[in-house]
Amino acid sequence: MLIVMRAQATEDDIRAVCRKVEALGYRAHAMPGAQRTAIGITGNQGEVEAGTFDDMAGVQEVIRVSKPYKLVSRDVKPDNTVITFHGSPATIGGQNLAIIAGPCAIESREQVFAIAERVARAGAQFFRGGAYKPRTSPYTFQGLGEEGLRILAEVRDRFGLLIVTEAVDYESLELVERYADVIQIGARNMQNFSLLKRAGRARKPVLLKRGISATLEEFLMAAEYVMSEGNYNVILCERGVRTFVDHTRNTLDLSVIPAVQRVSHLPIIADPSHGTGKREKVTPLARACVAAGADGLIIEVHNDPDRALSDGMQSLFPDQFDALMVQVKQIAAVLEREVLPIKPELSPASTNVPEPARAR
Repeated sequence: MLIVMRAQATEDDIRAVCRKVEALGYRAHAMPGAQRTAIGITGNQGEVEAGTFDDMAGVQEVIRVSKPYKLVSRDVKPDNTVITFHGSPATIGGQNLAIIAGPCAIESREQVFAIAERVARAGAQFFRGGAYKPRTSPYTFQGLGEEGLRILAEVRDRFGLLIVTEAVDYESLELVERYADVIQIGARNMQNFSLLKRAGRARKPVLLKRGISATLEEFLMAAEYVMSEGNYNVILCERGVRTFVDHTRNTLDLSVIPAVQRVSHLPIIADPSHGTGKREKVTPLARACVAAGADGLIIEVHNDPDRALSDGMQSLFPDQFDALMVQVKQIAAVLEREVLPIKPELSPASTNVPEPARAR
C-alpha cells in the first residue's frame, strides 16, 4: 500500500499519517520526492483499508502496490534517488558519475597509499578495498580486518576519498559501519537476509552487489530487505552473473542497467572488474557500462597486480586507469553527465607513506 501526499502537505501532515500507520501495527516509510512525499506501508499481511487514510489532512490518494518489491519501486518514488555524503561533493545517482577505484584487498599501508594517490589524481571520488575478503579457498588471503579499516580511514583523511568496503558478517559490519562511508554487501551475501536486515539498520549507505545467479526480481527483493528496515540509501551493483561461457570470469549483464532504471528509483553502478575477470576486458566493458546508463563504476586498480594477493588478473595498472578515466569523461559528456572529482590538496611529499596513526 502507498499513500501519496499532496504537494502542499506539511511535515505535520506527513508525521500524522505515519503515526496512524504505526498505530495500526504496520511500518511507515516516508519517501520524499521532488514534488511530493509518498509513504509506503509494510508489515501488513493483507490489504489495508484505503478509507482509513482518505480523510486525513494532506493525503492525495491511496494506491495498492502489486509488485513484491515496494520501497524499491518507482510506484513509491518516481524520482531517481541521489545519495549524498555530508561534507563531500561526491554523490551516487543523478547527473554525476560516481567512480569507485582501488585494490581488491588491503595488503599494506604502502600499497594502499600508492594506489590511492593515483586514483585520486585521475578523478575518482571513492576508494574501494577489502579489509575482509570472503574467498573460495579457506587457505588464501582473508584480509587484514580492523587493521585494514584503519588504513582506509587514513586514506580518507589524506586524499579526501570516501571509503567503500565490504562487510561479510555481523561482527565485520559493526566495524565497517564505524570506519567506512559505504557498506558493501558482496555477491555471496546478496541473499543473506539477516545480514541485509542488519545493514538496513545501519546509518551508512549500502552498496548491494548482484548475486552470481540472481534474477532481476531477486536482486530488487534483496534491496527491499535493506530498505524495509529503514535504510533508504541503497546502491545496486551489477557485477556479472555465472553463465556457460568460459572466455570471461562472469558475464557482465549490461541489460540489467536500463531494466533496473525502468522499475526502480535506486542508483545502479557496474563492476566490469568482477564482471569479466580479465584485465584486457575491463576498459572496453567499463566504457559500455557508462554508455548503457550506469550511475557509476567500481574498478579494481593495483600498483603491482602481478603480485596482488587477490584478483590481480582483473586489476588495472594505474596508467590504464588514467586512460580509462579520460575515455569515461568523454562518454559521460555525450550523455550530459560528468565526473565530478574530489580535488585533494596533495602536498609535494604526498607520495611518501605516512607513519601509522597514533592511537587517540
